[in-house]
Amino acid sequence: MLRAWFIFILCSLHLFISQLYRTTNAVLAPWLIKDLQLDTEGLGLLSAGFFYAFSLTQIPISMFLDKVGAKRLMIGLSFLGMAGAMLFSLAQGLGMGLAGRLLLGVGMACNLMGPLKLLTEWFPPSRFATVSGLLYAIGTLGSIVAATPLVLLVEQIGWRLSFQAIIALHLLLTLALFWVVQDRPSAQTAAAPAARSGSLFGNLGVLTHSKDYWIISAGTFVRYGTHAALQTLWAGPLLMEALRFSPVQAGNILLAMNIGLILGGPFWGAVSDRVFRTPKWVIGGGMLLLAVITLGLRALPPGTSVWVAGAVFLAFGIASASGMHVYAHIKALVPKDMAGAAMSGTNFFTMMGPAVFLQGLGITMQSLYPEASRGPDAFGTALLICVVCQAGIGVLYLFTRSK
Repeated sequence: MLRAWFIFILCSLHLFISQLYRTTNAVLAPWLIKDLQLDTEGLGLLSAGFFYAFSLTQIPISMFLDKVGAKRLMIGLSFLGMAGAMLFSLAQGLGMGLAGRLLLGVGMACNLMGPLKLLTEWFPPSRFATVSGLLYAIGTLGSIVAATPLVLLVEQIGWRLSFQAIIALHLLLTLALFWVVQDRPSAQTAAAPAARSGSLFGNLGVLTHSKDYWIISAGTFVRYGTHAALQTLWAGPLLMEALRFSPVQAGNILLAMNIGLILGGPFWGAVSDRVFRTPKWVIGGGMLLLAVITLGLRALPPGTSVWVAGAVFLAFGIASASGMHVYAHIKALVPKDMAGAAMSGTNFFTMMGPAVFLQGLGITMQSLYPEASRGPDAFGTALLICVVCQAGIGVLYLFTRSK
């Protein structure tokens, strides 16, 4: 069991680095707008690129994760991610920056599904939601580092050198993964059943005929799409330009949202495992709660107290964390040897959500409010769209199976 927990720590650190990469643009937005000469639509596209690449890469991952193994996929893709991160750090315009973010998205595409697959092998099913909740909580520390700490570092050495420091840490974690982790305990390796035969698309075919798979996928598309649209980009301009907070104040408020995620992940996991014995009610109820909190966020006026804004963002993070357990939900509905494919298939929609909401909200704000695309009215409209989507899918989620 000690080996299992050591692997858990390395898995958590790889999710940490993925979260760090994906959320940097929220606080880097002022520097990126200036250095890469971006408008609101361009900034949305730059951030969405990561998620488009990440989500599309889930398709081959869903086919190969159970067959090739999490360790090899994570290592190979990590080196692609480091190359993309370096390209982004050297970018002089939107084209080069977008190319770097696309490659970075491919490189980070297995840093959630790979760890979840490893946890499936190393921990019993009765503890999966709890352990995965801890995984999300530790991974979310990457988003915390991408808030106030990153702002302070960028102010000292610039955003480009800051990004290159992240690459160095990523390299060390990848080497540790190579030397330490194995895909399953030795006893299971010797007696592991052969992978299902047939077409590589077979498992995906089984999933696509399941009503529950589509509802779960729609739920994670909306939940993480609206969450990440704020966390990875739009919360920064919302706080700094529409609500008039300083960069450091905005970083602190984003920190509160990420603390909410850290608190919420293990909490909702424990509630799922010990109270409801299923993630269904945690996820559906959490989505409806998230809609109410997003409506409260929309009501914040310019000049709001840092403490009030921080409290709303903290609540947003706690409620949103309930949706992390969609993987435990879909995993419980399929055979064990389909777990990787099922979780990766769901994760395609998880990561496509931010891409669509990041770019879609940016286009909407630019189109409807061309003279004030990052003003209070523009963000009010964007947040109302999020509320409607969250409430609708929250109701629909209540019609999924428990197990």
